Parts: sequence; structure tokens; C-alpha cells
Amino acid sequence: MKKIGLFGGTFDPLHNGHLLMANEVRIQVGLDEIWFIPNHQPPHKTDRKRAESHHRVKMVEAAIQSNPHFRLELIEMEREGPSYTVDTVDLLKKRHPEDEFFFMIGADMVEYLSKWHRIDDLLQMITFIGMKRPGYVGSTAYPLLFADVPAFDVSSTLIRQRIEQGIPVDYLIPKAVERYIKEHHLYES
Repeated sequence: MKKIGLFGGTFDPLHNGHLLMANEVRIQVGLDEIWFIPNHQPPHKTDRKRAESHHRVKMVEAAIQSNPHFRLELIEMEREGPSYTVDTVDLLKKRHPEDEFFFMIGADMVEYLSKWHRIDDLLQMITFIGMKRPGYVGSTAYPLLFADVPAFDVSSTLIRQRIEQGIPVDYLIPKAVERYIKEHHLYES
């Protein structure tokens, strides 16, 4: 039986902060692998244009290729419409009944767990891991583990803005992701 951390997100684009958090959680919680799950259509992010799904998948693939503990999982790309975590986890548990799953969430999401679609069902299927960061209390009535992750103040929004403005993104995203973005002219104005 493997202990697997699930890290879902839009990853538009995936950045070094994502990689740092994933690696720290894996080490601190003693997970065997982290599966990166790009959202096809996140239910809470409908107001802005995203890079097409195949581009986001390729960027995740490029970013994680050198870490044997990281894996790309395309389960949410298989479905149309919004991606709800409970549906994803249910399907993963059916496909991998021998594995134990943990779902990683940022400290900013911990206090919103009560608003998650079918949260009570989800809590029966997995353990949540809250990634602590400065400025967020991260208190909740729900049972979850916590992992301390180093502060690295970067966001996908910042990356997109810098690229659109022609500002370098050195040390914020993996070089392989930067090359992919340049080759495909993503996020340019």
C-alpha cells in the first residue's frame, strides 16, 4: 500500500512554490508519491481565461519530470464540466483500492472546507493535509493534518502578469516550464 498525496490545481502555470510545497508535504507526512492533478474546469475559477488544458498538462509534465516521487494524474482531464474533488477521489479510490490518499490544500482553503461540495463524504474517503503559511490561521472543525512549508511568495497570477509585461520569471518557475511558455507564446499580451 502506498501513501499518495493528491495536489490538485489549475497550475496555470505550475511554479516553484507548488514544487516546494509538494516536496515538503511528502517529506513531513511520509508520503510515497505526490500526484499532480490539473483541473479541467475548476468549479471556483470561472471568471478568467486559462491556458488550454493540454498546455497546462505539458507544463506540469515538464516541471515534475526529474522527481521520481512526483507523478502527473490526468483523471480530471477525462471529464467534462466542473471538477469536484469528491468525484475525483471516489474514482481514484476505485482505480487504486490498495492505496491511501491524502489531499493537499493551502492554508487559505482550510477555513473554506465547509463550503466544499459533499465535504462530509470526502472526509470519509481521504485525509486532508493543510499546508501552513504565514498570514493564515488555518483553523477548522474538520480533522486534518498540517505540514509546515517554507514561505515562497509566488503565484501563477504573478507569473502570468510578469510574462505579459515582459518581466523575467527566473527562479520563479522551472526552466522547462519557462521554455514551454516561450515556445507556445503563452500569457503574452
